[in-house]
Amino acid sequence: MAGGSALDDLRAEASAFVDEHWDLDLTLGEWWERLARSGLGFPTWPEQWFGRGLGADALSALSELFRARRVVGAPGGLGQMMGGPVLMRHGNADQQQRHLWPLASGAESWCQFFSEPGSGSDLASAQTRAVRDGDEWVVNGQKVWTSGARTADRGMLLARVDMDAPKHRGLGYFIIPVEQPGIEIRPLKQMTGDAHFNEVFFTDARVADADLVGRPGDGWAAAVTTLAFERSGRAGVVGVPIAQGTGVRRRDLRQRKLGELVERDRVFAVAPQDARNPGPSGPLSPVSLIVEPGANRTDPLRQQVVRYYVQSRVNSMTQQRARADVAAGRGAGPASSITKLARSVATRMNRDLGPAILGAAGMLVGSQAPHGGAIAHATLQAPSTSIAGGTDEVQHNILGERVLGLPREPQVDRDVPFRELKVGTVRAEATKGNTKEER
Repeated sequence: MAGGSALDDLRAEASAFVDEHWDLDLTLGEWWERLARSGLGFPTWPEQWFGRGLGADALSALSELFRARRVVGAPGGLGQMMGGPVLMRHGNADQQQRHLWPLASGAESWCQFFSEPGSGSDLASAQTRAVRDGDEWVVNGQKVWTSGARTADRGMLLARVDMDAPKHRGLGYFIIPVEQPGIEIRPLKQMTGDAHFNEVFFTDARVADADLVGRPGDGWAAAVTTLAFERSGRAGVVGVPIAQGTGVRRRDLRQRKLGELVERDRVFAVAPQDARNPGPSGPLSPVSLIVEPGANRTDPLRQQVVRYYVQSRVNSMTQQRARADVAAGRGAGPASSITKLARSVATRMNRDLGPAILGAAGMLVGSQAPHGGAIAHATLQAPSTSIAGGTDEVQHNILGERVLGLPREPQVDRDVPFRELKVGTVRAEATKGNTKEER
C-alpha cells in the first residue's frame, strides 16, 4: 500500500467502521461476520475473498488502531494463518468458495496433520496412507504434535497417495473433517502442565475427493507453502486475536457476548503479547520487567535486554517484509526461515532474561506468582519454538542451500519409489526370499 495518505484514509475508514459496528452486546460470531464482510479483518487477502488486497503496512496500521480502540481482532488460528492462504494459492474455485468464508468469519477452526512418529523433520517421508474409494479417500495412519486437534473442525492433512512414486511426488494434501468415527485424538501432556499437542490415529477415516487440494501427488507443494506461512508468523490477521483455550470449540466461543469476553476474560490484559511469545514490548517483555520495582537491573543485564529488544524489532521488520512478499504473490522466500530462526533466538533470550530479572520469583508458578506464573511458563515453553514449524537445523539447511548456494545434502532416496525405502515403520524385509512386505 503506497503513501501515508492512503494509510491515513484506511485508518479513518476503520475507525468509522468501529464507531458504527463495535457493540459489546454483539456475540463474537456476529462481530467476526461484520468484520469479514468489511474486508478489514484480513486486509492482505484478495478482495474477492473478504480482504482488501493490501500489503503488510496496512495490516500493521489496522492492528495498531484496533488495539488502541480496544477492539477484538479477526479470528486467529492455523486455518486463518495457513489454510486460507494455501487454498488461495493451490485450491480450486469450489474449495475456496466452501472454505474461505468459514475461516474469515471464524465459523471454523482448523488444525495441521503433518508430523508423524517416524516423519518429523523429514516430512516428505510421511507414511499415513490415503486410498481412493470412489468419490472419497480412506485414510489410515498416525500423526503427532498436532495443536488444537481436540477442538478443530477440519485439518490440513498430508497423506501418501502413491507408494510407487518417490517420497516428494506421492503425497496428497487434504482438508479433512475432524469429527468422525475414524479419527481418535489423544492429548499429550507437556512439562508446562498444558496439553496443546495431541497424537491422532486415523482408522478408515474418510475425506471427500472434492477436498483434495491440487492433484494426487501434488501435496508436497501445498505443504511447503503451508510451512512458509507458519514460519513467517501470524500472517494477515488484524488486531488482538481471541485465545480459544484448550478444550473450547470455536462454535461455542462464537456464542459468547463481546462484553463478557472483554470484561471477564480481560482480552486486552497482555495484548498484543502472551506468555509464550512476549515480543519486544508489553507487560511480559524483559523490556517491561526490568523497570518493575525490585527487578534486578545490573548493567550487564540491561545490555542483554537491549540486545533482546533489537533482535525482536529487527525480526518484526523481517516478518513484515515476508508478509508483504506473500501479499504481492511472490511467496515468503528465505525471509520465512530467517524469521523462524530469529524467533528461536529471541525466545531463548527471553527464557533466560525473565528469571534473571525477577530472581527466584521468576521460577514460581500459580496465581500468586508474579504475572500469574507466566515467566516460569515461558521458560518451560521455550524449547518448542525451535522445533515447531520446522527445526532450526532444517532452516539452516534451507538458507545454506537456497540463499548461500552451498551444496545440497546428499539425498540418495529422492528418486526411489517410496515402497522401496526403509523409512520409520513403512516396510521390512520379509523372512522368506526377496518378497517385500508393507506394514
